Amino acid sequence: MHVRYLSLLASLSSAALLSSDERYAALGLPPIEDENYGMEAMSWLKREKLKTHEIMSAAGAYDLDRYSTLSKAACNGGKAADYSCKALDMVGFVRHQDFGSKTRKGNDVWGWTSKDGREFGIVCQTDGTGFVEVLKDGSMVPLGRLPTASSSALWRDAKVVDDHAYIVADVGGHGMQIFDMKLLLDIKHGSPKNFTQSDLSNHFTGWGKCHNAVHNEATKTVFCSGDDKCGGKLHAVDVADPKNPKDLGCVGTHSYSHDAHCLIYNGVDSKYNGREICFSFNEKQMVINDITDRKSPKELSVLKYKGAGYTHQGWVATKDMKYLLMGDEMDERLPMGDNKNGNTITYIVDISKLEAPAITGTYFSPVKAIDHNLYVIDNLVYMSNYNTGLRIVDISSINSDPTGKGFKEIAFFDVYPEDDGKEQHGFVGAWSVYPFFKSGYILINSMERGIFAVKHQK
Repeated sequence: MHVRYLSLLASLSSAALLSSDERYAALGLPPIEDENYGMEAMSWLKREKLKTHEIMSAAGAYDLDRYSTLSKAACNGGKAADYSCKALDMVGFVRHQDFGSKTRKGNDVWGWTSKDGREFGIVCQTDGTGFVEVLKDGSMVPLGRLPTASSSALWRDAKVVDDHAYIVADVGGHGMQIFDMKLLLDIKHGSPKNFTQSDLSNHFTGWGKCHNAVHNEATKTVFCSGDDKCGGKLHAVDVADPKNPKDLGCVGTHSYSHDAHCLIYNGVDSKYNGREICFSFNEKQMVINDITDRKSPKELSVLKYKGAGYTHQGWVATKDMKYLLMGDEMDERLPMGDNKNGNTITYIVDISKLEAPAITGTYFSPVKAIDHNLYVIDNLVYMSNYNTGLRIVDISSINSDPTGKGFKEIAFFDVYPEDDGKEQHGFVGAWSVYPFFKSGYILINSMERGIFAVKHQK
């Protein structure tokens, strides 16, 4: 299955022998020092992902009824049905087509928990957004679907502040759909609702296209990273009143921001305690901003690093806010330096001095894949690594040894079995994960199949 795509990826393996300058040139990119590097790298990534989808479509990867509806399988002997796994059981699954998606292609995922403890998934797809309830046993029931606000988009994202979902897409004219998640509470199972724009609390049009949604629940703010109004820098919206969002304008600095983690800082760099700090992942560097004064954001530092390809996403990793983990979406594709095998690499960053962050080490996954998104909860990092799926890594050694040598993968669930044993650097499989439910159920949004719910074995 998908043989043409796997052959294309294998043809790139010789690039591992290139020097760093040749590495960029092989992709048609300027040197990383060039001021246009970030824009060119983003364009390259978009072309590669669109090419992947074209090849996969031709191979039938998104065809109607292509995939089984099997929704439960225990992980035994390294397998849960057709899926390679370790210590994670599949407890629920819903195909993209079962939401009513016509493209049957997934991307991002987020979640929401109601005041009475019910758990819901927000399943982003290229042509809209599906909603599921995650039941007590981990099974999932589709409750409805909201179509895209404009045309289909390979990139769609959602975040939640209080009881509202904020949905963006990287396509012109989309804006931000503001959806009241409480509308799902009274929907009868088996009778999903097709929502329309008239069901929205508001449709924010202060930007057209937006690559990623970033949120800070503490300040009731949603940010767009990569919009068409602020030159791609962070664009802030006050959502304290979801029916009347307030455009706060551009608050990012330095360059295009692909993604960010914004929070109220309470860490070891005490002079910034109580300030709103954004860690922005800006294509070839990480930028730390103090955006407490929205009208006058302050750039605290810029972190550059050897081997950068496309600085993609990251998350503050420790409760004392001393360390952050960061991923790069291109550094595995043409491996060099310490990562000659092309296995997934995660950077460990000491952020104890916000004005002088420093990389202290790296963690290499045991398998070959491009990393996409990661989130950290209580010394466990949940990574969505495309063709190798969800990987869970124990990072409890980070404070005593920030080199990453003590990191240990303790569980995984691979939602793309087609390349098992012959993994390549493909934009296939797991786009993102949502690990924040109190129940312990973890959602994985597969680009090809649908939404998975898995749970760590006790």
